[in-house]
Amino acid sequence: MSDPGPVAVTLTVRLVRSFEYRNFRPVVFQGLSPEQSVHELIQHVRKDIEIRPGLPPPFRKYLYDTMKIIHQAHGAKTNDLVMSLDDQDKPFLQENETLRAAGITNETELAFFKKSDYDAFKANPQVAW
Repeated sequence: MSDPGPVAVTLTVRLVRSFEYRNFRPVVFQGLSPEQSVHELIQHVRKDIEIRPGLPPPFRKYLYDTMKIIHQAHGAKTNDLVMSLDDQDKPFLQENETLRAAGITNETELAFFKKSDYDAFKANPQVAW
């Protein structure tokens, strides 16, 4: 029997515009190869959000630079609205890894954000309304 090759995965990417104001938008990406690199995924997401209908301009032009797994399918979800700051077992994704090597499987949820925003919020996790 021959190997059917990698099965395409569906991912939800939370575009995190502000941790403080809990400002994020989930965007679904289908048909992605688990053999593509995290760098390729980041480039694909950046290109897609520039032209995605219904996405407000502040989300389109933001300088996202970091991805992190926030939820795996069939796993426990965090109570945090944007993403948990305590998930040390889920490191930031390395751009040279494949999605499979990074632990990304079908129906994984990722956060895409600016690392400096994450660090500032982690140092002073005050939520504004």
